[in-house]
Amino acid sequence: MNTPDARDIFSHRKFWPHKFGPATQLPMTREEMDVLGWDSCDIIILTGDAYVDHPSFGMAIIGRLLESQGFRVGIIAQPNWHNVDDFQRLGKPNLFFGVASGNMDSMVNHYTSDRKRRSDDAYTDGGVAGKRPDRATIVYSQRAKEAYKGIPVVIGGIEASLRRIAQYDYWSGKVRRSILVDSKADLLVYGNAERAIVDVAHRLASGDKITEITDLRGTAFMRQGIPEGWTVIDSTSIDEPTHLDHPVADPYVDTTKQNDCEKSNTDAVTKIEKENEGAKQVVFFDHRPKNIDRDTSVIRVPSYDQVVEDKYLYAHTSRVFHLETNPGNARSLVQRHGKRDVWLNPPPIPLTMSEFDKMFEFPYTRKPHTAYGDSINPAYNMIKFSVNIMRGCFGGCTFCSITEHEGRIIQSRSEDSIIREVETIRDNVPGFTGNISDLGGPTANMYRLQCKSKKIEASCRRLSCVFPGICSNLDTNHKPLINVYKRARELPGIKRVFIASGLRYDLAVQDPEYVKELVTHHVGGYLKIAPEHTEAAPLAKMMKPGIGSYNRFKQLFDKYSEEAGKEQYLIPYFISAHPGTTDEDMLNLALWLKESNFRPDQVQAFLPTPGALASAMYHAGVNPLKKVDRVTSELVGTVRDPGQRRLHKAFLRYHAPENWPVIRQALKSMGREELIGNKKSCLVPAWDPSKPRSKSTGGSGSDLHHRIRVKSPGSKGPVKGKDGRGGRGGKGPRPPASGKRT
Repeated sequence: MNTPDARDIFSHRKFWPHKFGPATQLPMTREEMDVLGWDSCDIIILTGDAYVDHPSFGMAIIGRLLESQGFRVGIIAQPNWHNVDDFQRLGKPNLFFGVASGNMDSMVNHYTSDRKRRSDDAYTDGGVAGKRPDRATIVYSQRAKEAYKGIPVVIGGIEASLRRIAQYDYWSGKVRRSILVDSKADLLVYGNAERAIVDVAHRLASGDKITEITDLRGTAFMRQGIPEGWTVIDSTSIDEPTHLDHPVADPYVDTTKQNDCEKSNTDAVTKIEKENEGAKQVVFFDHRPKNIDRDTSVIRVPSYDQVVEDKYLYAHTSRVFHLETNPGNARSLVQRHGKRDVWLNPPPIPLTMSEFDKMFEFPYTRKPHTAYGDSINPAYNMIKFSVNIMRGCFGGCTFCSITEHEGRIIQSRSEDSIIREVETIRDNVPGFTGNISDLGGPTANMYRLQCKSKKIEASCRRLSCVFPGICSNLDTNHKPLINVYKRARELPGIKRVFIASGLRYDLAVQDPEYVKELVTHHVGGYLKIAPEHTEAAPLAKMMKPGIGSYNRFKQLFDKYSEEAGKEQYLIPYFISAHPGTTDEDMLNLALWLKESNFRPDQVQAFLPTPGALASAMYHAGVNPLKKVDRVTSELVGTVRDPGQRRLHKAFLRYHAPENWPVIRQALKSMGREELIGNKKSCLVPAWDPSKPRSKSTGGSGSDLHHRIRVKSPGSKGPVKGKDGRGGRGGKGPRPPASGKRT
């Protein structure tokens, strides 16, 4: 990989407490510290999740990594944030507090896409809601500062990653400042931050001050002014297509009024020169400057105040932010907040396979902390028999947060490491019955897929390797993944190995042998996939493949299911109210669902998550996938009205009687009354479900109760049901309904 060299994270000299050896479980009380012989903790991790000592949980993998470096690490999970008492539970840390909201952004964890409070929390023992505050990273950081003044606070995790620059916040309906500003943290580590957090720990242990740590990739911090020797690149001209005789600081100025244009340019240039005082030079991207040292150049994106006031500048900033995410060519970014700058160093260098293997081979108990007793942790129950084989995603789906957090370069474990973890589950995890629930990650089938050319990979700025089509430089060979599947399922004591992670079917169809292996041995009666929509316009805004890819995969799926003598079904996921989606698009999707005999039980309405490209579309009404300016930018329609959002969800559940009135009203408004009635071609019946139904209304076709057969996982045969869910008269469990995704 033609990215800068990175030091092996296990090459550091271990800190002196390594002589204590690893803890059975990282301590959560002073009593546990006493048993370990510790008089203090070097690092204390504050987390919004219940502590589960398992490599699928962030606090466990970071805690065990730091422990492997010799540091004494304590955990304070879900502290009472109303005072500082819980934050002092383990005493003062010698080096720093590490703060994270948990495995999810706390606002996504707490609220639905309709801004309704959720009644449960999968990452809490007992599934109880309310164990963490809204905006947990901010609250925990401020409390940690109060508990022990002068102790550095380092924030990380997905909430910090997605909010590292000014970001649109769906729940407040406004653009919020960088989380660094609001949390008052000393340092932010973003992405999968193993390299950065190890370096931070060792440098603080060696006597460095937290304010001196400004050179680590994958970190962000506050600073005043531009250091001497740096070149500042004005990002507001990054998409300008022409070379101008004079640098234009604001490409969005109204050029129909020449005097105003000249005044705006002069004022803007003066402002930039003042902001960047001390810089080696200030250049503009409309001049496409050559031979600028990437290591000493920084892109200044529009300030917080600018993106709050100007939605075009917000969309432009989002575009620049995403274009600078490849570790091989990304430059530092800087964004003014008040009188100071938020400075973002380039993304971290991905872990090598050897380093990544070791992340999963620390002495995890693979259980929740014993303090929780027999209480059930829903998230743990879901993953305790699963194995994470890779991280990252090059799909670039605009509504998804994986790319912003984990990056586009796939990091994979070795086949031997994966098999060792399967054997560990088989031999050591209580309740194991022989079935591995998943071998996957952010996607099921990107394991070891990468660019064919390391040189091209290091210089590429594509937002997706698979949209609008699969890049010719992408290796789509699934053979290494097939080998993992085969080896895992052939292990003694392993009955079945299921694949539960989301599948990129557009990649799968490139390798029919993979589809055959998957369908023949790893599907438990149904397989989840996410076409998300059927219509070209919303799919383009999602950066998802057309429905033709789904049809090609379904043909292979049906073919190999029949050859295996199995009755198996696809469970497609769809999303409503995504930017760029019209009422007509949702109607066409509903008609496709009816024709295909799909009746989704649960649906997911679009939720604008912080930092995502689709969130920029939603807020700005502009498409940041293309050049952003005030004249030629593509405008994007957004679904904001609660009534229209309900309609879009209703179209997905066209078969539910409670949705018929709103669909009927919409069809009349759209001039599609022919779809109302009792004919088989109709979408909804004409009769009111709230009133008694007369015999004359009939029912053939209007109820849409088409009989299909669904084979439930573990059942000995197909289960009959009226609606594909073990419905009226059916005796089997429901297949999972379409719905949530990360």
